[in-house]
Amino acid sequence: MEQLGIRFLGQKPEAGWQILDHGRHDPWLLVLACLIAIAGSLGTLVIVEHFRYLERPGLRRAWWIVGSLCLAGGVWSMHFISMLAMQAPVAISYDLPTTLLSLLVAFAAALLALHCMGRNGNSPLHRLSAALLIGLGIAAMHYSGMAAMRSEAVVYYSVDLFILSILVAVAASLAALLLAEFISHGDMPQRKSFIAIAALLMGAAVTSMHFTGMAALHLVAPEGTETFLHDVTNSQTLGLIIGGVTFVIIVFSLVAAWANRKLDEKDRDLQHVNSLLEQLDSTQSSLEKAAYFDPLTNLLNRRGFNRAFSAHLNEHADSGTLAVMFLDVDNFKRINDSLGHDAGDRMLRIVASRLQAILRENDLIARLGGDEFCVVAQVEQEDTAKSLACRLLQHMQEPIALADRHLVVTTSVGISLYPQDGTSPKELLKHADLALYQSKANGRNTVHFFNQQLKQKASLELQLEEDLRTALQQNDGLELFYQPIIELKSGKPSKLEALIRWNHPQHGLLTPERFIPVAEANGLIDMLDDWVLRQAHADLRQLDQAGYQGLPLAVNCSALNLCGNGLPQRIARIFGSDQRIRQRIELEVTESALLGDIEHAIEQLERIRATGVRVAIDDFGTGYSSLAYLKRLPLDTLKIDRCFIQDLAFCPQGREIVRAIIAMAHALQMDVVAEGVEDAEQLRILRADGCDQVQGFFFGTPMPLQRLLAQCPHHDRAMEAWRWPTAAPSDMLGSHS
Repeated sequence: MEQLGIRFLGQKPEAGWQILDHGRHDPWLLVLACLIAIAGSLGTLVIVEHFRYLERPGLRRAWWIVGSLCLAGGVWSMHFISMLAMQAPVAISYDLPTTLLSLLVAFAAALLALHCMGRNGNSPLHRLSAALLIGLGIAAMHYSGMAAMRSEAVVYYSVDLFILSILVAVAASLAALLLAEFISHGDMPQRKSFIAIAALLMGAAVTSMHFTGMAALHLVAPEGTETFLHDVTNSQTLGLIIGGVTFVIIVFSLVAAWANRKLDEKDRDLQHVNSLLEQLDSTQSSLEKAAYFDPLTNLLNRRGFNRAFSAHLNEHADSGTLAVMFLDVDNFKRINDSLGHDAGDRMLRIVASRLQAILRENDLIARLGGDEFCVVAQVEQEDTAKSLACRLLQHMQEPIALADRHLVVTTSVGISLYPQDGTSPKELLKHADLALYQSKANGRNTVHFFNQQLKQKASLELQLEEDLRTALQQNDGLELFYQPIIELKSGKPSKLEALIRWNHPQHGLLTPERFIPVAEANGLIDMLDDWVLRQAHADLRQLDQAGYQGLPLAVNCSALNLCGNGLPQRIARIFGSDQRIRQRIELEVTESALLGDIEHAIEQLERIRATGVRVAIDDFGTGYSSLAYLKRLPLDTLKIDRCFIQDLAFCPQGREIVRAIIAMAHALQMDVVAEGVEDAEQLRILRADGCDQVQGFFFGTPMPLQRLLAQCPHHDRAMEAWRWPTAAPSDMLGSHS
């Protein structure tokens, strides 16, 4: 270390030497030194920013050197201006070769610093290693510059401050690297402010290192040396020249960096424009694919199909018959619900590939959404279209491996033909869709062609929907018919079942089977069930006024309403808080509605019974119910479906089934009602087998409440009194809602 001009206080002679005072410093030169350090840091950061955007290796090397000169000049000038600002107690001069050597050391450290600043994605270890090397280079520049001092006094350093100055240099280097990396990831509107702040911090850090090193300096002279403050010859002039030259270099670097960056920006803009022009065709193709093709199957989507179908129709307008086939995967929702949507997507891709394998290259294939596909194929006649559709159905039934299972899926197909079923794409698609729905109604996995009856049926369904909505809104045309339910022990009516009818202005009296599906399919079932409950509530009051106090009413409930969550609240709202009224209502729900989601059904039935309303299971035996589920359901009444009663007198097996059902229901503490009783022999058998209640045409057809009360005015009359002559044929509409 002593050969490098670095000596520590512990090495100084113990006698005959004295430590001199540090002297003082010119404050204006110190301010100038700080400004030079900040300006050098600012220029360096700006050049580093520009350096990152350069792509040509030659330009990068040139700006690397320019930036290194800027940083080295700033740091070096700051150091020597600060040294010139010092007024020492002894005369001091500087060795020119050593001074120039310190500038080379500064330049080498600056080259390393800019190389590290210009890189992206440095690891923490790489940053620390680079900061250590750069900090040692800055410290080497500082202490090599101090070694250029010539005086009769000998330079010594405090060990602790010497080490601290090196640590400050390393920390300043690390801060510079982090600031440069942070600025490169900053937002454009704030980047200039970040650069200015970073330059202030860097300049302050470099200056701090210098003055820490100066604080470690001690001048040791022989005792008796005459001391007084000395200025370096022409120190201010020399300092201003050094600062001025360095400042000019820095300004030049900034202006050159700004100008060259503008040129590079223009160059990049031109390259970007050329790249955009080159990519325009591929981008347009990608956009068209995204707009007109299904991303899952790579088939045409609905928009692309409509465009291609119109063009295809124009092209083949005079070349024969076109078959438009609507295909729908049967029970696709079950696959999604059981195996997951990923398995469902895979199945749709397999279906698409099978369609492409069967059809010809010029046939149109599209996925219109969900599990719906559409095919347009040129055919010779109707038989050719049917043959093609049957081949599609057969090919689709080949097993598919999904989620470690081998599934066989089926499809339903609806077909419309051009030109007999329509001449426009919209019309042909609509007619094929109508044929598809008919195919599903016929049992699925079938092919159905469009015919005019389907169109008429669809028009009628639409008209019925509009008329039903009007009837519900205006409370016009809907009416409750009633059929008595007779208690076998007493022979008296135990309750009345309310059955809705619709007196349509064009089609006459309609049964529920005709309009309930319309209401369920079009979101009107809530309004319809609420109307029934309100009307039943009003009829209860009318029964009371007629002398039938306490006679209950049974009301049917749609499966869709039972699947929801709002039915108990609606019952409570319609019937109010009078528990006596609620206890006279029995809600009938079908067996299939209960077994769709057993846990939800149990919860709903418990909430309904909590309102005071009784619950009956209707059409028992038609839904393949599980006895394990049945014992869990909170039910009050079980109604045996009419299909078990019709042949009761002639089928011993049927009688055994009915007897078992009655015994099971009694074991579960439920009352039993037999539906569809039409003769005395059925009545005798049911009484003998212990059935509790019966209803059917044997006791009368359903009729309006006023008419029923007019024929049977007394509540206490036996069931024979409830047998009246058969009404007009329009009333013989069955007893099932």
